[in-house]
Amino acid sequence: MATHPRSLHALLGGGAVADVLLWRRRNVSAAAVVGATAVWFVFERAGYSFPSVLSNALLLLVAILFFWAKSASLLNRPLPPLPNLEVSEVVVEKAADRALVWINRVLAVAHDIAIKRDRKVFIQVILILWVVSYVGMLFNFLTLIYIGVMLSLLVPPLYEKYQDHVDEKLGVAHSVLSRHIDTIMTRAGQSAKQKKTE
Repeated sequence: MATHPRSLHALLGGGAVADVLLWRRRNVSAAAVVGATAVWFVFERAGYSFPSVLSNALLLLVAILFFWAKSASLLNRPLPPLPNLEVSEVVVEKAADRALVWINRVLAVAHDIAIKRDRKVFIQVILILWVVSYVGMLFNFLTLIYIGVMLSLLVPPLYEKYQDHVDEKLGVAHSVLSRHIDTIMTRAGQSAKQKKTE
């Protein structure tokens, strides 16, 4: 097997999430698959809506906490242990910093298309948006999320096992796709030049 500069575990963050995605914590990974399937079944097949399930769960939680607090005062028991329910500024700043990076990337791509008139980036964006639109027509949003969760739990261990073969095939596919994009770019450039000369 060839050596790779960075392991897949390190690319996935190297922590507990990477362990779950690579099935190194089999029980947690299996629980994630079962949980995602149960959530998908409840919302997609059983016909429940997210707001109704959320409001019923919160209603049950509030009722339990209320009766626990009332019975605790009558029976001289401790009150329910509730954590301090606040979002720290550090968490908000981290989320804002990460969002800022993604927003700047999107704006850089928009700048490349609009100002620099980069045809290659334009064609790539058009192809990606077309694929997203086509897949979006085939599935509803919840099913797409479910498919994404399942793929994120099933693809990384398979990729880790067959990494050399997959990298080779993806390299071939990338070169073929690059040739097609270059062909489209040259044809678009020639047709634009012909229109200008006419």
